Amino acid sequence: MSASPPPPRRDYRRAAIRLTGWVVFLLLAWFAASWAWRQPFMASVRMGFELSRMPAPDAIAMPVRGVEASRVADTFGAPRGRDRRHEGVDIFAPRGTEVLSATPGIVTSIRETGLGGRQVWVLGPAHERHYYAHLDDWTPELVQGHVVLAGDVLGYVGDTGNARGTQPHLHYGIYGSDGAYDPLPLLRAGARRARELEDTPVRGPAP
Repeated sequence: MSASPPPPRRDYRRAAIRLTGWVVFLLLAWFAASWAWRQPFMASVRMGFELSRMPAPDAIAMPVRGVEASRVADTFGAPRGRDRRHEGVDIFAPRGTEVLSATPGIVTSIRETGLGGRQVWVLGPAHERHYYAHLDDWTPELVQGHVVLAGDVLGYVGDTGNARGTQPHLHYGIYGSDGAYDPLPLLRAGARRARELEDTPVRGPAP
């Protein structure tokens, strides 16, 4: 009875070459994605990712330069005509006073339309929307998709839209997942926090 021939030896070289090719491809893709992520053209994507991870703020900066939060009246929810209510606060200041972003965010809209006249919308932390309306003008550098930080200039106080002929002011509103809510408590909390930082003594290096 003749012996059966030995089973053929498996050739692992082709599988090893294929596996090596996939490893090299994945490494190159990772390096390319890492490089692209750090480039300026990805700034809005990076900011959008960061904003989604941030909680809704419990304190925000004053969006009109030089105005104290204590000077802002709480008019949120006040009647406006027969069928609507005030969905924000009015911050009065001389025409042309700088309007600042109250939070970091992404500019999602720059337009002149409706009741708000010249306006800017900024997507902020927790993807809440911040509304800056009745602007006299926008800052020239501002474009849709632009990444802004708290304190960056968006435009200038005016009286456009349905505020035409009234005392110049900024209408500022915040819209969360459940709609508009009163921004004044956050502005006052931001002012308190700023005062606390100013009152905190700065310690020099240990002797």
